[in-house]
Amino acid sequence: MAGDKSGVVGIMLIETAQRIDTLPEYLFAKLDKIVARKKEQGIDIINLGIGDPDQPTPEHIIEELYKEAKNPANHRYSSSIGILPYRQAVSQWYADRFGVRLDAKTQVASVIGSKEGIFHISWSFLNPGDVVLLCDIHYPVYRIGALMAGAVPYYMPVNERNNYLPDLGSIPADIAKKAKLLFVNYPNNPTGAIAGETFFHELIAFARDNNIIVCHDGAYSEIYFDDYRPPSFLQFPGAKEVGVEFSSVSKAYNMTGWRSGWIAGNAEVVEALTRLKSNIDTGQFQAIQYAAIAGLNTPPAYGQSLRNLYQERRDLVVDGLNRLGWKLEKPKAAFYLWAPVPTGYTALSFSEMVLDKAGVVVTPGTGYGQGGEGFFRISLTTPTNRILEAISRISRNIDKAVF
Repeated sequence: MAGDKSGVVGIMLIETAQRIDTLPEYLFAKLDKIVARKKEQGIDIINLGIGDPDQPTPEHIIEELYKEAKNPANHRYSSSIGILPYRQAVSQWYADRFGVRLDAKTQVASVIGSKEGIFHISWSFLNPGDVVLLCDIHYPVYRIGALMAGAVPYYMPVNERNNYLPDLGSIPADIAKKAKLLFVNYPNNPTGAIAGETFFHELIAFARDNNIIVCHDGAYSEIYFDDYRPPSFLQFPGAKEVGVEFSSVSKAYNMTGWRSGWIAGNAEVVEALTRLKSNIDTGQFQAIQYAAIAGLNTPPAYGQSLRNLYQERRDLVVDGLNRLGWKLEKPKAAFYLWAPVPTGYTALSFSEMVLDKAGVVVTPGTGYGQGGEGFFRISLTTPTNRILEAISRISRNIDKAVF
């Protein structure tokens, strides 16, 4: 350092903000590091952890991106709310799929993947000390976004006994009156649970009575099986008065890396998030938005072929685990299996044991909140032959006494 006669080079002290100091490492980032170390050791790892579709994006969507990427008009700044044709396509998709009517100009906005929008909605409405209602098993971003806004989570217990639906009537009155946001997600990640008409009617009434904004994550609405077909939160009377729904093209059209999603519903909530985003980003690349429109216009036969694939994998995993001693039912939606760990294990110790002995990654349930202790999650977004190999490895390499 110039002018330093001691010969000791000064070291700058870098201090992160308190909000960063309390921020946990994202679950899948941590898993990625563990898997990378195993691979460096020459170990073949089968990753049944993250829910990232292994199938390619349909060709007509890629062609649309290619065409629009060659248009110089799309190389300029977009807008945080999203181009109107994209918002109109989302609005039309809701009308066709759920019979929901939305004003594309005021009730729909683009987000850069629903994860981004879900994170920032807390910044739009929560002040330090405000209460946010979360299920005690939940997609981690609901909690992290709220904590970064300085809010205080109240965890609603969900479990197999209540079909992983929160008992809204059990929430203390003083907590309900303090709460500003409530996050729910059906079909559910990580449990695969579904919610019906009765629950959504109760949810809307509860939100109206307590002046709470409902944020429904509908990311898995197009992944369903057997005779089940998930509803949208927005299709129920009063929903657009009390809340919004987040979704995207990620899961339905194998476009997770494209980061194209939306918020839809209450116009005031949509406007507030868009106002925040206008100070943070300048929108998604317009060519990707046009490609997402092509995704939303994909013929129904494609969706059915994808569901058939996931249903085949679901059956293989459930049947395979049940042969080992589990007693799992086949979920009606989403591409996850939620299962209890064997006696004597925690969620983390079981996941570590399966990785060490079988070279298979399963996600510990505690990654999804305190209610996930004692469970693990398997994702069905790995090639079928690798899923079969994973079940075979678990069967061969883990002492049957465990099960």
